[in-house]
Amino acid sequence: MGKGMLNNLIAKMPSGTEFLVWNRSKDVVNGIAGEHANVTVAATAKEVVEKCETTYCMLSTLEASVAVFDSLDGVIAGVSVGKTIVDCATLTPERIKDAAARIAAAGGLFLEAPVSGSKVPAEKGALIFLCGGDRAVFDAIRPALDMMGKASFLFGDVGQGSRLKLIVNMIMGTMLSAFGEGMALCEAADLPADKLLEVLNLGAMANPMFQLKGPNMIKDTHPTHFPLKHAQKDIRFAICMADELGVSLPTSAAANESFKRARVEHGDEDFSAVYSVLKKPKSKK
Repeated sequence: MGKGMLNNLIAKMPSGTEFLVWNRSKDVVNGIAGEHANVTVAATAKEVVEKCETTYCMLSTLEASVAVFDSLDGVIAGVSVGKTIVDCATLTPERIKDAAARIAAAGGLFLEAPVSGSKVPAEKGALIFLCGGDRAVFDAIRPALDMMGKASFLFGDVGQGSRLKLIVNMIMGTMLSAFGEGMALCEAADLPADKLLEVLNLGAMANPMFQLKGPNMIKDTHPTHFPLKHAQKDIRFAICMADELGVSLPTSAAANESFKRARVEHGDEDFSAVYSVLKKPKSKK
């Protein structure tokens, strides 16, 4: 995700713009720096923040956020007056609010900007940014968001963007789980799954996700665009949020159980691999 976002900024920002990058695994950033003279690899996340006016962060999990933001060489340690941090990770509202408060205490500015979209939209500059924070900060960095995405929204205070992102991913995961159940039932009933996909594509249930994931599910191959373990994390976070707000999510809770089962063996595959635990086991001969 971060690689695609960076490549779009490199391609679309004014000539002469300098980029300082850091990643926990160095191969990706070293490769980009080798291709672009205006990209330099930093030694730490702290160095990036110290030397840059605006820093964009794209991390995968709460654990990654803690490791990168909270360490002695981390993001928050580098914040000083006027620095802007834009966090594009999908985290809990509580975590994102905590980071925002500590950055503000150090004199920095903060915008949460989790994205709807996965690896390919990131590469194509077609992400959707779901933001929370101060309007002035949003307006200041929106031109860069437009270079990385096709739409940007501001939903209010910090935490609201993360809430909406969790809802979006909860709906997406629940839809795919229901689709996987339909595919499994189709297979068990000796009906052609490709024709089910064709029928759905011709009606009111047609959608890009089924068109994209359906062929791979039929083949039961799941090249990773959005890791299943991250999809399950987001559904879990949404269920926790719903519990705090007194909202019942029985359908999403059931989908979460399917993703939990799939995560054991398929966590690093695409989230379409939930189908692998829904389909009828083949009989042994």
